[in-house]
Amino acid sequence: MRDNSDMYKANFLLVIFCLLPFLAAAQQERLRDENQIGWFVYNGDHALSRKWELHTEYQWRRVYWISEWQQWLARLGANYSVNDKITGGFGYTTLVTHPYGDYPIADKGVPYPEHRIYEDIQIADTVGVVTLGHRFRLEQRWISDIAPDGSRRIASWEYQNRIRYQIEATLPLQGRTVNNREFFVSFFDELFIGFGRNVDLNVYNQNRIYGGIGYQFRDNLSAELGYLNQITQHADPDPVSGNRVFEYNNGFRLSLNYNLDFRRY
Repeated sequence: MRDNSDMYKANFLLVIFCLLPFLAAAQQERLRDENQIGWFVYNGDHALSRKWELHTEYQWRRVYWISEWQQWLARLGANYSVNDKITGGFGYTTLVTHPYGDYPIADKGVPYPEHRIYEDIQIADTVGVVTLGHRFRLEQRWISDIAPDGSRRIASWEYQNRIRYQIEATLPLQGRTVNNREFFVSFFDELFIGFGRNVDLNVYNQNRIYGGIGYQFRDNLSAELGYLNQITQHADPDPVSGNRVFEYNNGFRLSLNYNLDFRRY
């Protein structure tokens, strides 16, 4: 019995020893970087024909509400209407990230650029008076690596893939549909997942949740103001502690949607 007891103890210690790296990883502290954000967004889908639209977008993203840069983003694309419910799209995005927060992603102290190509499918649906939108977007990303010499020289580019899924809901506050000179509420949640080479541990990239109130001025013009929560995991751990860094950004999002019909010109 004594031999069996000693054997069980040895096996137990061996299992604990083998599990130590996993237990340590599970207990690894996450570093929190909390920021107050203010995002200003312009969107425009401009009709070129019965099926085709030109998509234009600009986002002016700030931290400490509006006082300092977080990012700016410009997007140009095209949408093709398959039918009343399904739209396909593709285009190009350029983005610049500035140093901000306690653990800046732009860890060289200067802004760095990123270029993307995207393809997406948008599906529209209704449930009662609620209009639902689903968007599946695939992105090919080229992220710059700034040289560590204090300049803004780009030493190299890193390629990554990312997929995004957004669900959006719009609810009219007057009647069963959103008409001109009427208010509505909107909500969306968007999940970002990285995959493929160079992603490493940054599979979960970020999540955004938004809820706000909007006003439809006329058929092609509306504005929204609401609360935005953004959780982002940094691709690289903190160089000092080696811990993973998560941003918890909260603030407002003000957007303007203005669509032109180029078929009239």
